[in-house]
Amino acid sequence: MAESAAALADPLTLRCGAVLRCRIAKSAMSDSLGSGTGEATPEQAALYRRWAEGGLALSIVGEVQGDPHALENPGNLVLHADSNIDALREVTHGATGDGAHLWAQLGHAGALAHDGVGRRVGPSALALDGLTCDALTVQEIEALPARYAETARIAKAAGFTGVQVHAAHGFLLSQFLSPLFNRRGDLWGGSLENRMRLPLAVVDAVREAVGSGFPVGVKINATDGLAGGLTEGESRDAIRTLDARGVDLLEISEGTYFPGAPSSSEGDGGGVHGFCRRVRSEVAVPVMAAGGFKTRGQALAAISAGMVDVVGAARGFVLDPELPQHWLEEPGEDPAFPRFTGPLPPGGITAWYTMRIAALAAGAQADYDHTPETALAAMTARDLDRANRWRKSFGRPRASSAPAKMS
Repeated sequence: MAESAAALADPLTLRCGAVLRCRIAKSAMSDSLGSGTGEATPEQAALYRRWAEGGLALSIVGEVQGDPHALENPGNLVLHADSNIDALREVTHGATGDGAHLWAQLGHAGALAHDGVGRRVGPSALALDGLTCDALTVQEIEALPARYAETARIAKAAGFTGVQVHAAHGFLLSQFLSPLFNRRGDLWGGSLENRMRLPLAVVDAVREAVGSGFPVGVKINATDGLAGGLTEGESRDAIRTLDARGVDLLEISEGTYFPGAPSSSEGDGGGVHGFCRRVRSEVAVPVMAAGGFKTRGQALAAISAGMVDVVGAARGFVLDPELPQHWLEEPGEDPAFPRFTGPLPPGGITAWYTMRIAALAAGAQADYDHTPETALAAMTARDLDRANRWRKSFGRPRASSAPAKMS
């Protein structure tokens, strides 16, 4: 193997002793392939097995919930006492062969919970165009670390080889970190130390639940990309604190899914990559950058220059499930990203990739012919059907009181 490819092929030993077999990981995506009742499906088993066979070191299952009313999408997994562990083990067994890792991303959508199915909550009440939520009570906040810990316990029992605490993209823990969305005047808001209190309590509870030999990662924003949001300086301070807490892998992303904010899935990764370069010298924890790696050359340059320890790709894996094998070969082969022209419906590109995930899971990617418009229509119809099933299974979230207007 040529020296350049060897940089990507080099194994990485995490603090807990777990070994990543190379430096290429699939960052979390909402695969939206769950049953609509929070259970794992054969389609998910086929999808994550295929990605593992493609040679990746780590695949992260996006938005695995502990609370059925904290969902990001009605295709999410929910891990609770009555979960079908056998179905989960079908997913984890096939996805962890030959040393591949499969981690559950521990999520809580917070103010971004799926409309009509989830309960929209956050550190503070919001009343924005397109987004409203209630403020969590102190008692509800104090109960969250134990909920995350129980989800992590179940994930470990089901055969996941690690977990990632999601504190990015404007979901609940990210909201607590952001001074734009966390306006609390108690111990859970105000200073960065207070805004970090819940994310740190979650990390500590998860670590205690899974033990010292089980990987615990964290995903965090470099910045929120919004005026008044989490700044780069605050993020670096938070990362140094997480490093001292002994997390095993730190994934850095950017952006939020709030109305008017730059989408975390549409950027070129440039801001994140520069941030990783600056922060990596300040911490001992291995650093992974989320996204922005569309070519083998970009991935090799990032690893060879010491910018990151792990390159995280997402949409590239949807286009080419054997992406790691191709990048570890000489001269290497890059996925062919589509070019969409003309005015596109909001969410159309994300829908195109989401429905291609379904085609990949079914082994039908060669026949995939959706446009962003048709993919959005298909995804919307599927989500409506699963939302109905979700409500039948878990009931409706309790009604929210009218929030105070956010200034």
